[in-house]
Amino acid sequence: MHTPKRVVQLTTVHHPYDPRIYHKECKSLQKAGFDVTLIAQSGDQDSNTDKPIKHIPLKKYKSRLKRMTVGAFAAYKEAKKLNADVYHFHDPELLPIAWLLKNKNNVVIYDIHEDYITSILQKDYMSMPIRKMFATVYRLMERFFARNFELCLAEKYYKDIYPTGTCVLNYPTVNAKFLNSKRETPAENKVLYTGNVSIVRGAMFHARIPVIDEEIEMHFVGKCPSDLAEKMYEAAGDKKANLKIEGIDQFIEKEVIEDRYLQTNWLAGIALFPPTEHYMKKELTKFFEYMNAGLPIICSNFPVWEKFMETYQCGIAVDPYDDEAIKKAISYLKNNPEEAKRMGENGKRAVAEELNWYTEEQKLISWYHELLDLEKKSMQEEGIGD
Repeated sequence: MHTPKRVVQLTTVHHPYDPRIYHKECKSLQKAGFDVTLIAQSGDQDSNTDKPIKHIPLKKYKSRLKRMTVGAFAAYKEAKKLNADVYHFHDPELLPIAWLLKNKNNVVIYDIHEDYITSILQKDYMSMPIRKMFATVYRLMERFFARNFELCLAEKYYKDIYPTGTCVLNYPTVNAKFLNSKRETPAENKVLYTGNVSIVRGAMFHARIPVIDEEIEMHFVGKCPSDLAEKMYEAAGDKKANLKIEGIDQFIEKEVIEDRYLQTNWLAGIALFPPTEHYMKKELTKFFEYMNAGLPIICSNFPVWEKFMETYQCGIAVDPYDDEAIKKAISYLKNNPEEAKRMGENGKRAVAEELNWYTEEQKLISWYHELLDLEKKSMQEEGIGD
């Protein structure tokens, strides 16, 4: 009887039901016949006993240092017990324990979600010399530990940094409910932002939208720190009643976010980010999710983003610092409902036909089989196993 290959997905940073890790990679690998276990922090409410993937919960730590040390070691102990064929990990802080898990009988995959060097250099709460020092230390640490790892890249441009990596892009799963939904015209005077809320993801630009256009309600659905929420309400001033934040200090699950897309006839999906080297280079996962739901997009006019909007004819790119340009884009969608509907349909079609997880799922599964076949051949050549 064939024994399924055992896969362990590890994260100490991400939520256990993270869309990429849980809903895409874990579910796809399980569907393909792998025995999948997730090692991650416990969920916010630990009420998801009906989830189909085995989950070994880790203790949560408020201290980042404890999470990176005690938490990482706890993940290592649990992972070691499972003696997996593949260890697939998602956080830089797990590089040392992944190195300890690697042996001649298994495959270890480092899933790179971000351009971490650029991210470190952008942390403005540290002085530039400190940032450069941390970036250098990280680069050296990564090179040392990752020599025998396979690299899984979530974004196209990461290939410039990791030329030997394999791209498994973070495209959305096509939601049948979205495909069957029809956009009504005209839309309501409500715009939507989904996902984690932060300064570098445009929180303060988005908070001012009700000030820029007093008819508009700005809705957020995603985890938002309470101290940031207060700053956002302050930025909205006497229009703060038109700022709706769902997810203050609370993770919002994928299923809930998808329901919110369908509950309101949104005018647009918003992604007005400040210019940072990391985001200016990448195609936002958020774009694909808005397109999947049939929403036209209003986003920052970074060259890569502007080109994306032009290619798929699915939105409007504007200067995030130009209030008049933002107001003009909102007014255009309000005053041209058929054009807004066409943008939404263009985006939905692009996701259904091209920019979807199904294509990436096939790459992931084929890659796993290829890696395991190579590992088996290597073991046979060395006289290990059968």
